[in-house]
Amino acid sequence: MPSFYVENFGCRATQADGAAIERQFREHGLEHAGAPSQAQIVVLNTCTVTASADQDARAAIRRIQRENPGCQIVVTGCYAQRAPQELVSLPGVRQVIGNSHKHQLVEIVLPGSGVSNAASVEANSTFVSDIFAHTELLAAPVFDAACDRTRPNLKVQDGCDNRCSFCVIPYVRGQSRSLPLPQVLHEVTALVASGYREVVISGINLGRWGRDLQTENWEPTSDNWPSSRQRPTIRRQQPHFEDLVRAILERTALEKLRISSVEPMDWSDELIGLVAESPRVAKHAHVPMQSGSDRVLRAMHRKYRPWHYREKLEKIRVAMPNAAIGADVMAGFPGETDADFEETRRMVEELPFTYLHVFTYSSRPGTPSAAMRNQVPVQVARERNRILRDLAAEKKLAFMRLFVGKPLEAITLNIAHSGPDGDFTEALTDNYLKLRLAGHHEPNRWVKAQVSQVVGGALLGTPIAG
Repeated sequence: MPSFYVENFGCRATQADGAAIERQFREHGLEHAGAPSQAQIVVLNTCTVTASADQDARAAIRRIQRENPGCQIVVTGCYAQRAPQELVSLPGVRQVIGNSHKHQLVEIVLPGSGVSNAASVEANSTFVSDIFAHTELLAAPVFDAACDRTRPNLKVQDGCDNRCSFCVIPYVRGQSRSLPLPQVLHEVTALVASGYREVVISGINLGRWGRDLQTENWEPTSDNWPSSRQRPTIRRQQPHFEDLVRAILERTALEKLRISSVEPMDWSDELIGLVAESPRVAKHAHVPMQSGSDRVLRAMHRKYRPWHYREKLEKIRVAMPNAAIGADVMAGFPGETDADFEETRRMVEELPFTYLHVFTYSSRPGTPSAAMRNQVPVQVARERNRILRDLAAEKKLAFMRLFVGKPLEAITLNIAHSGPDGDFTEALTDNYLKLRLAGHHEPNRWVKAQVSQVVGGALLGTPIAG
């Protein structure tokens, strides 16, 4: 059987899709190659959220074609869904398979699969159709190199029903759809049985999990649950994200659940209370902001105002004084004035952020913002990006210094180092801080550490006995 290699670009959702593709290849008996240069089938699972993401994918295609000219290059993912003809014309590309057909990728790629394609096909090389008719959701745990034995990431939701004016994602990932509750719990239970102690749940619009599920499609049945335990508490006819979190806590033995990005208006009082009150949920809230200017938020078609956002973050901080609180912020959205940017900068300065993901606006074909007037010059947008990143670094350092001399709980990662100051193992605290733990320690272990100082963007700590 041939060997394969999957190279992923972009967000956690894309990586989760790649993990599902790898699982399918293995189920068909294929071997995983150590590098693209060693594989007979190379799948590039692409991102298209920015122009630079597109450039990265094209550069990878050229590199693989140069290093491994005899391999079968298959391009899938968001870029493939958005611009299949652009990709299929590149030298070396054998097949382009959009997100609409990603769940069939292995059958399409393997010879003799007999998969028929009713979508747009040219010389059997392009498989792309209407993404909004797509109802499949690929799900498989993702393991980072540093976390391959510690913190798997499980995608439980895909697609988005919002229409932010700058975002191409709904047009390449389709409508919001959820992994049914029994399947989520099956995946989490399997990870727990394999020894994993922390699981991260993620999605394109994670807080919308369940809104597409009807009661009969998500409520546990006698076939899904051991008789020895009660069913999860169900309070609504239609499931909400809070029900998923509660079910994982009630129906699995998972030691620590970490929630990835959730939109501001989905941080309900109920969700904040669940995260704050359970020691089994990591004290970490990522709440996308994008801008602190009401005018810019309206132009972005965001569904909240700055005062709504401020209220949510203040509630989170009151409920969880030591939690990590992060956000996505965009610099240089079309029409963003100096005054608009100052509103964003001041809001970042005033709110209790502990880290930021700062992005410079990138025009995406087909989005409303691409046609807007008053596009911000690139150099201005980049300078605004720098100002926000510098401010975020100051806030992160101040947050880290709060824990010097205090104990923190952390999970050990699969990275250990030796240096002039001795050996240490990398770990991640419950509240999302990097910790260098003195000594060599097995990965996937919860430890309590006494923090001594902050060096090089990380806490330094020693294990506390017992």
